[in-house]
Amino acid sequence: MLDTTPEPEKLLDVNNIEVIYNHVILVLKGVSLSVPKGGITALLGGNGAGKTTTLKAISNLLHSERGIVTKGNILYRGNPIADLDPATLVKSGVIQVMEGRHCFEHLTIEENLLTGSYTRSVSRAEIANDLDMVYNYFPRLRDRRRSQAGYTSGGEQQMCAIGRALMSRPETVLLDEPSMGLAPQLVEEIFGIVKALNEKEGVSFLLAEQNTNVALRFAHYGYILESGRVVMDGPAAELRENPDVKEFYLGMSDEGRKSFRDVRSYRRRKRWLS
Repeated sequence: MLDTTPEPEKLLDVNNIEVIYNHVILVLKGVSLSVPKGGITALLGGNGAGKTTTLKAISNLLHSERGIVTKGNILYRGNPIADLDPATLVKSGVIQVMEGRHCFEHLTIEENLLTGSYTRSVSRAEIANDLDMVYNYFPRLRDRRRSQAGYTSGGEQQMCAIGRALMSRPETVLLDEPSMGLAPQLVEEIFGIVKALNEKEGVSFLLAEQNTNVALRFAHYGYILESGRVVMDGPAAELRENPDVKEFYLGMSDEGRKSFRDVRSYRRRKRWLS
């Protein structure tokens, strides 16, 4: 019997892009991916795989690092976004939460959150309602709202960065390495909030993450990057059970948990790279 389930609407479409830094360094080599409306899509891979570069190509933040998309195109709701400046892109519904949080350390938590609403022309009442919404998802921030961001913990700063992005009322959030430098318990808490925002507020996420185990538990679909190429993709549940992913990214094999050091033929056995 044919499956008549309609495909979810595509919000973001990245088609075969190449990115070069300093006119010579080829970083992305034909990356293609899509983010459906209402989905959590994970972009996985090790350091230097090209995850952050992919997000910055989408949010048009490459120019500050002398990077440029030289091939392919990026569409949001079917419209090309390469010529939009980052502020216009935020107004269109796409915002990036940078790796390393990047809060304004001299401002309070609440002042940081309010900076996220500066691109919107709305009433103070609407902004106050959005602030309450952020505090409901991140109760810690309500408790620390008068504290200078620079004196809060890494987890609280990560929550602040995500909350600041939510203040722009985005449709799609590009989330770069949300687990970096955080304790496992905090990582679980933040990913749980991401899942709640996705299910209750309808926010779509494209998250770049090295913590493959956590990302594949919360994501609906995943792409694995190696050396600037997408080498594997599929539903998150299928990737979790893939023997290569289990061995090389989750540290598991049919014999149980393994270390990379125990896999002598690590590169040779990465069949998808050949």
